[in-house]
Amino acid sequence: MTELEHSLFLRACYRQPVERTPIWFMRQAGRYMPEYRAIRERHSMLECINTPELAAAITMQPINAFGFDAAIIFSDILPPLQSMGLELEFVKGTGPVIHNRLTTTRDIDLLAAPPAEASMQGTLEAIRLVSSELSSRGLPLIGFCGAPFTLASYAIEGGGSKDYVRTKSLMHQEPAAWARLMDKLVTVMADYLIKQAHAGASALQIFDSWAGLALSRYDYERQVKPFNARLIETVRRRTQAPIIYFSTGTGAYLDLVSTLGAQVVGVDWRMPLDDAWRRLGSQAAVMGNLDPVALLAPWRELRFRLDQVIEQAGDRPGHIFNLGHGIHKETPVDNVRRAVDYVKMRASVSLQTE
Repeated sequence: MTELEHSLFLRACYRQPVERTPIWFMRQAGRYMPEYRAIRERHSMLECINTPELAAAITMQPINAFGFDAAIIFSDILPPLQSMGLELEFVKGTGPVIHNRLTTTRDIDLLAAPPAEASMQGTLEAIRLVSSELSSRGLPLIGFCGAPFTLASYAIEGGGSKDYVRTKSLMHQEPAAWARLMDKLVTVMADYLIKQAHAGASALQIFDSWAGLALSRYDYERQVKPFNARLIETVRRRTQAPIIYFSTGTGAYLDLVSTLGAQVVGVDWRMPLDDAWRRLGSQAAVMGNLDPVALLAPWRELRFRLDQVIEQAGDRPGHIFNLGHGIHKETPVDNVRRAVDYVKMRASVSLQTE
């Protein structure tokens, strides 16, 4: 029996009975932690991502500090775009910027599709370093990538966007070029996820942070869903790791999300968890969905919000407690610690009294 067979997180991913609800937070390793800020004072974002020892150390910071039930490798969804030929920079006060964004169909055709061993070796080595330490504690490591639409949007917009005009214009005006771009992204991300699993990641998450904010149901179903489904199917054929699909703003088409083939569906805070679960059905575990801003609230309000999520999950198998998006940099460290301890205690009591 391996050290991870008793993992609360992995058992919940497969909707198996657990003693209590497992908990981890998206962006749990990051700017709200003084230990992380100390490293970032000496190293750039890309240095931290590409240096295995730094990425491994940052990954372990929230595990050592708070006792989460899973770790997620410290990285970002955008570095694989560098390997494809895009010039990425993390600009202080602005965020990620792509200096040679895609502006023509020829730009799309010139994108490379290198294997992950050649382009993401720093992250793969960080996974190897940290997974052995985690598994000895019975804790799984989550690898991840960006979803094709979200990555395409960054590549076309050149960074963040409020309206996604450039992205949707290409999608509508050049559907064949759009399909070629999405095909390349599926190829690169599938290989990257598979190699993360081979390096030691026990679960794999796909971040589709922008799809629900940009797209109608029709556009998602026709221009995005087939590529997400193919990415998930490709990875599931090659690994045993459960796949988490996380998106924001997709409440209008959760029924479509439920058919992608992921074992776990992450939901944001915009919809009550029990409503989302009813719409998703019983075939997948559900991850979520505390509003990240609740972690900035006074304890009486934060405790109420924590209770809401736990109660909405009820006694359904397969709930993983998480935020409805990434943790904010202003979040007090003590609130994170208190929230984790409370969820562990509250969820355990709920299970014991059923």
